[in-house]
Amino acid sequence: MYKVKCLNPIAKVGMDVFSDAYEKTEEFAEAEVAMVRSAAMHDMDLPESLLTVARAGAGVNNIPLDKCAEKGIVVFNTPGANANGVKEAVLAGMFLAARDIVGGINWVQSEKTEPAIDKLVEKKKSQFAGTEIKGKKLGVIGLGAIGVRVANACNRLGMEVYGYDPFISVDAAWSLSRDVKHINNLDDIYANCDFISVHVPLMDDTRKMINEEAIAKMKDGVIILNFARDLLVDDDAMEKALADGKVRRYVTDFPNAKTAQMAGVIAIPHLGASTEESEDNCAVMAAKQVRDYVENGNIKNSVNYPACDMGVCKAAGRVAICHRNIPKILSKLTNVCAEEGLNIEDMTNKSKGAWAYTMIDMNVSASDEVLNALKAVDGVVKVRKIK
Repeated sequence: MYKVKCLNPIAKVGMDVFSDAYEKTEEFAEAEVAMVRSAAMHDMDLPESLLTVARAGAGVNNIPLDKCAEKGIVVFNTPGANANGVKEAVLAGMFLAARDIVGGINWVQSEKTEPAIDKLVEKKKSQFAGTEIKGKKLGVIGLGAIGVRVANACNRLGMEVYGYDPFISVDAAWSLSRDVKHINNLDDIYANCDFISVHVPLMDDTRKMINEEAIAKMKDGVIILNFARDLLVDDDAMEKALADGKVRRYVTDFPNAKTAQMAGVIAIPHLGASTEESEDNCAVMAAKQVRDYVENGNIKNSVNYPACDMGVCKAAGRVAICHRNIPKILSKLTNVCAEEGLNIEDMTNKSKGAWAYTMIDMNVSASDEVLNALKAVDGVVKVRKIK
């Protein structure tokens, strides 16, 4: 029986994916599976029993990835599961920025006790007028699961869409509308687009990528949308650009103490993926990935170990090994099998940065002696018998 600890409430439809071989536990110390959404794990003691952490969502800032890797704990996320929810939030943000709907709603609330408000509306509505998005130019920076959906949707709404992503995946490229102009130089988006929507992960080279230098290259009156990560935008540079009129509106799904008080900002309380459908999709995807890893050893959408898939084991035995990506370790693992008289029927080895993962199918189920011998190989952090 595998014990599952939910560090946050996880949608029931996701938990229903688990079979009778899994049971929920309130004790993290005995868990083999941790399901998480936003719970901060950096200061938690990770139990030796823990095999995997599954994040029901894309971001993994709340999970100590290196610490998990060092203990052989495979961390999964669910890219794309909430993509439609975020896409719809981006579209909503775009409409709110193009037309001062928020200002108009707030004005109505301030005058709601006025008996003649219907007449007053006709006098005041012009101050909330805006523009239409049809025919405008949109630049989408980052063409992953969300960026592609935003680009395609806005193209269908009659916008002229430019997409930038030097690392676009094959799947994303196939999904992207042929009418979206694929741009190789980010400066072309800055110079030409009326709207810019950012959809890249937060890394050292993307931190504060929307800064004073980038904004200076943009069209006057540009609208910037950030439904990806707070720190992609330099708040000080944005405040100055809004005050100067260089940026017309900044829409962010990540309000902080500064942006929440800035004029010209439409701050949304991180609602991008906050839909019932997104939460369900993420929970189901996370649970399916956990089951495939726990039961078959296969890894898909891990953020700290490489993707690896050998399907369902047809051999008599299978072992899965999390280890450091160092020279000669693979030969040492196969030597253990040879010394124990085991015949390797199939195997695969994949690496991702400093870490690697090996699965070995053999003619017999591995004994405790074999597992201990594999664990003793320098660089190995976790060995698990799958079958």
